[in-house]
Amino acid sequence: MTMQTNYVADAILDARPRPDSIKNKFFTGSKITGYFLLGIWIVFFVSIIWFLYDSYDADYMARYAPKYLYGFLTTIELVALSVVFGGLLSLPVAFGRMSKVKLFNRIAFGYIYFFRGTPLLAQLFLLYYGFGQFRHFWQDMHLWWLFRDSWSIALLSFTLNTAAYQAEILRGAIMNVPKGQIEGAQSLGLPKFVTFFKIVLPQALIVALRPYGNEFILMIKGSAVVSIISVYDLMGETRRAFSQTYDFQAYIYAAIFYLVCVEIIRRLWDVIEKRLTRHLRRDNS
Repeated sequence: MTMQTNYVADAILDARPRPDSIKNKFFTGSKITGYFLLGIWIVFFVSIIWFLYDSYDADYMARYAPKYLYGFLTTIELVALSVVFGGLLSLPVAFGRMSKVKLFNRIAFGYIYFFRGTPLLAQLFLLYYGFGQFRHFWQDMHLWWLFRDSWSIALLSFTLNTAAYQAEILRGAIMNVPKGQIEGAQSLGLPKFVTFFKIVLPQALIVALRPYGNEFILMIKGSAVVSIISVYDLMGETRRAFSQTYDFQAYIYAAIFYLVCVEIIRRLWDVIEKRLTRHLRRDNS
């Protein structure tokens, strides 16, 4: 069915080529606007590169480059762990959201509604400043180790936040799997557990692969807020370098680190997606 749809779409596009009136025109209103905006961005990036080259300080790089690298690795560690733990937590939340039991459905809906509807910074402050005031309670519950330092609070906050987003991604992907797949498994007498993990979940993860990549990238960029609670990630080290030198190029180097990280993740995700969906492409049929 999918292949037939693709063939029909290609036939429609071939039957409706670009009009000759604009086919060979190099200058149109939209193209001129695009060229102008592109020129502005080129000038902007060339200016930044020239500024970094002209103001390059070997002593500054020798002193702060290792700290930038340490902060960068801290950011990657924090985001990777929170995405993994959030993915594990998103499974029961997604199941609760799809459950026909109203209690489970309402609890899962409330969890997702709160963490998707409030800023990550507010959630971080709520855990860091709010829960930390109940020290004796957490000590009696033997959970004070989770709330006593900034790193664990940041990891907990990021995990709870991304679990809400991943639960909705997973729920939408599972609901996108054709019901015929489930009915076919039931006709073969497969248990529900096997049906889900062997048939439904692999197909759902392919559908959710791109949204998962976007969520990973958003977590990378959103991780900068943990510097406010004294976690020396990439932005934390940047703020410390700026407070000692008052040189705003510290933030330019941080932006470059973030850009490189996001671009690596984006290209890596393209490779993974192409590898996992190679059986869906027509050129391999």
